[in-house]
Amino acid sequence: MKTFHTHLLRILPFVCLLTTSAHAASPAPDEIYLGSVAMDVPAAMVQRLAPLTAYLSKKTGLKVAFRASPNLDSAVNELGKDLTQIAYLTPVAYIEAHDQYKAKPLVSPLTHGKATFNLVVVVPQDSNIQSMADLKGKSFALGDEKALLQRAVVVNGGISLHQFSRFGFLKHYDNIAKAVLNKDFDAGILKDTIYEKFAGRGLRKIHTSPPLSSYLFAVNEHLPDETVKKLRAAFLTLKADNPEGNAILKQLDQGYDGFVVTEDKEYDEVRKLIAPFLKPAK
Repeated sequence: MKTFHTHLLRILPFVCLLTTSAHAASPAPDEIYLGSVAMDVPAAMVQRLAPLTAYLSKKTGLKVAFRASPNLDSAVNELGKDLTQIAYLTPVAYIEAHDQYKAKPLVSPLTHGKATFNLVVVVPQDSNIQSMADLKGKSFALGDEKALLQRAVVVNGGISLHQFSRFGFLKHYDNIAKAVLNKDFDAGILKDTIYEKFAGRGLRKIHTSPPLSSYLFAVNEHLPDETVKKLRAAFLTLKADNPEGNAILKQLDQGYDGFVVTEDKEYDEVRKLIAPFLKPAK
């Protein structure tokens, strides 16, 4: 297996694609660009996705390269406009890509053996906040402004955003965790595996969402069926019970241990949760 630094050197040049025109030419048939919502700064996302793109290239015989995106909107639009052919998306980003551009689900990761995840509301370990009701009049940290599932979980937990003294959009989960640890905000919302990563540093959870359909890899509608089959087969062979698979999965997310095939209907419950927060169509 190639060293991580080799993977990183192989893929770093493609970060510059952030500055390319939206009218860039489509890739060659054997060349695939993999995009992602911005779960961290671009350099960190390169590190997280580099081993996976190298693995997909080896398994499929395609040239798979990573293309970083600054936010949820750009990841969705790049997939829809064929600037990327496959993308790692949140449930909300996938729904938007499906509704706007007919993106299709490919696979979703298993988190500790389950095809679901949870969002959790966290506070500093020594905070006197014990419940969602205690958050009234407090400050709160969220991620991307379009991450509507985060808002839905907070509101369904019993508090409206206007009841906070202030709230801020910090883009990435790591930013939220650090802001709460530093007490820049009284509380914030995290993906379960990010909470696991930071809990030992002094975080405590006060609310957990019901199980939510997982993040997923989706493909655009123009990708040939044969290519889709190759990519899906490669993902399904990734398992945490062997050293190579485990290293790739844990680099992507410390809680991931494999992939399963997913379908659009699996995200209907998420659609219901975010419906009250969608702006009416003009």
